[in-house]
This record gives sequence, structure tokens and C-alpha cells, in this order.
Amino acid sequence: MIGTILRRELKIAFRNGAEIINPLWFFLIVITLFPLSIGPEPQLLARIAPGVVWVAALLAALLSLERLFKDDYLDGTLEQLMLTPSPLALTVLAKVFAHWLVTGLPLLILSPLVALLLSFDFATWWAVALTLLLGTPTLSFIGSIGVALTVGLRKGGVLLSLLVLPLYIPILIFATSAIDAASMGMPIGGYLAILGAMLAGSVTLSPFAAAAALRVSVQ
Repeated sequence: MIGTILRRELKIAFRNGAEIINPLWFFLIVITLFPLSIGPEPQLLARIAPGVVWVAALLAALLSLERLFKDDYLDGTLEQLMLTPSPLALTVLAKVFAHWLVTGLPLLILSPLVALLLSFDFATWWAVALTLLLGTPTLSFIGSIGVALTVGLRKGGVLLSLLVLPLYIPILIFATSAIDAASMGMPIGGYLAILGAMLAGSVTLSPFAAAAALRVSVQ
């Protein structure tokens, strides 16, 4: 069941290429605008780069988050999925993982280009890649709860942002701190462990929370 839903979500995403391209373009545009606006001075870029990378990644994830359950809700597919014998939490897990594959994983692939634009050394780029690997799935899983709560609203984008952004702050803090520490040659194992713990907690708990929210929203 999970594999079927995963294949279906990936087919829909690749059929509608805007779901993949728009967050990537937004991420790259934000990353590009900062060096253009403040100048190419490496020291200044190195100072603000961790925050720039992760604010751009956070907003890019939020940009594509609303459609996680919305299309299925509008065409009735979500109600049919809720009536299948498979647990709704597993369905949510598959949909969120597919969402990360088409929105979060491309950001990780673009990280070498980001390192080039922001004058990162190898250690800093490696920290960026690791924090994106651990942090972007957490953004998707936590965001799924907010999407499930607002799926029945006509214009729930603003409410979704208000619900989700405060929950993203710990990820933003520890990810940027890890990149900053790597740029100064300090160990980042502790930061990565905390991000990994957040990912494990979100993978374990958020599908059940999102499934419960969907049952409330669809009624």
C-alpha cells in the first residue's frame, strides 16, 4: 500500500513539474539575491550565509506544503484513502515521504551550487548538506500536521504559516548553528544529533497526529 501511494504521488508530481521547479527556483533566487544585494565580500557572506540558506530552505518547503493533501481533498481521493483497510498514518507517511523526495531532496542536490554562490569551503558545504539531509524531512513531517488541520479551509495558506513557522524555529536554530560552527572549524556532532532526534521524533509521531487531524478536517 505504501509503495503504491508513493509511486502515485511521484507520478503526479513529475506530471505537474511546477511542484518541483517552483520551490527550487524560489530557493535559488533567494540565495542569489543576498550576494547581489550586499556585495561579494567573502567574510560578510560567510557570516550571514547559514541563516540565508536555511531561511530560503524553510520558505521553499512552506511554499509547496499546502498542496500535500489539498488536491486529494478537492477531488475526493482523500476520503477514499481514509476508507481503505490500510492505516491512515501509513498513508500520511507515504505522502510526506513523496513530498520530501520532490521538494526537499532537490535542495540537497543543489547544495554544491549554493556553496559556490556563498563562498563556502568544503567543511561548511558538508555541514549544509548534512543539515539539509536531516532538517528538510523534519520540515515536511511537521508541516503535514498543519496541512492536515487546514485542508478543509478555502484559504488556509496564511493559517498554515502561522501554525507551522513557530514549530520550525528549533530546526532553524540548530541547523544554522551547525553550519556556523563548521565554518569556524568546530565540531558539529552535537547539533546533528539534535537534528537527528527531531527527525526521528517527527517521523514517529507526526503521521499519527496528521491522520487524526485529517479525520477531524474531512468530517
